[in-house]
Amino acid sequence: MSHLTRDASAGAFSQRRTWSFLLVLLLFCEGCSEVRDSHELLHSLLWVQTSAEYHVLSSTTYRQAGEALDRALQDHTRTAALEQVGDFANQPPAVILDLDETVLDNSPFEGRLVTQRTTFSPSAWDDWIREADARAVPGALDFLAQAHSKGVAILFITNRHAGQESSTRENLEKLGVSLPKDLDTVLTEGEPPFNWPSDKSSRRQYLARRFRILLLIGDDLGDFLPGARDSPEQRVRLAREHHERWGRSWFLLPNPMYGSWERSLVSPPLSDDDRLHSMRMLIRERP
Repeated sequence: MSHLTRDASAGAFSQRRTWSFLLVLLLFCEGCSEVRDSHELLHSLLWVQTSAEYHVLSSTTYRQAGEALDRALQDHTRTAALEQVGDFANQPPAVILDLDETVLDNSPFEGRLVTQRTTFSPSAWDDWIREADARAVPGALDFLAQAHSKGVAILFITNRHAGQESSTRENLEKLGVSLPKDLDTVLTEGEPPFNWPSDKSSRRQYLARRFRILLLIGDDLGDFLPGARDSPEQRVRLAREHHERWGRSWFLLPNPMYGSWERSLVSPPLSDDDRLHSMRMLIRERP
C-alpha cells in the first residue's frame, strides 16, 4: 500500500471514529438540559451583595452588640473570652473583632472568582488585600465609633498574614478606623516575634492579660473558641455548649461564602473536582 493510500485510509477511519463518537454523544445527551454556567459561590455571593436579608442581619447584629456593650461596661465581673482568667475586673475594657466578613467586606474578591470561573488562590487573595479597598460590613463602622466614644479599646484578630498587615491597616484607615500608634491592635497570623498560629486562642489569651474583654465579634466559630475545624457535628455541639453567650457577649455575622464550616466538611488535599464531589455526597435529601 502506498503512503498516499495508507494516509487516506487512516484519515477516513479517523473521520468515521470522530463521527461515531459525536453520534453516541448526541444520543446520550438527547433530552439533557443545557450545561449550566454556574459557580459554587454564585448564590451565596449574590445573597451577600444584594439581599435585604443580609443587610438586616449584619446591621441588627451590630446594633445588638452596641446594646450589649453598655451592659458589659457596667458589669466588671464578666468577660467574653474563655481564655480570660484571674482578676480582670479593673483592666481597661476592650472588644475583639475579626476582620474579613466581620468588618471588611471582601465579596468583590469572591465576585472575581465567580466571573473568572476560578477558585481561591493565595496570590489572588494577596493582590486583593494590597488594593486596600474593601468596604465595610453593614453596621460595623457605627459600632466601632460607638465603642471608641465610650473609651473601649478596639482590637482585631485576623488570619491575614503578617506580610499583609500594612495593607490591612491602610484599608481600615481609609474607612475611618483610627488605629493607635503606640499599641498593636491588629494581630495577624504568623506575626513576629509571636508567630501566631491560625487558631486564635493564643491571641485572645495574650490580649486578655492586658484588657477586660467585653465582647467577641466574628463570622466564624473560630473567632470565639477553639475546635472550629472539628467535624460538623462536633462544631454544633461546641456552639450549643456556649448557648448562653450568643447574642450576649458573642456576636456572629452571617458568612455563607467560606469559613471553617466549609473546611470541616472535607479533608485536604483534594483537587477541586474531588472536593466538590465530596461535598455533594454530604447533601441530605431526606428529613
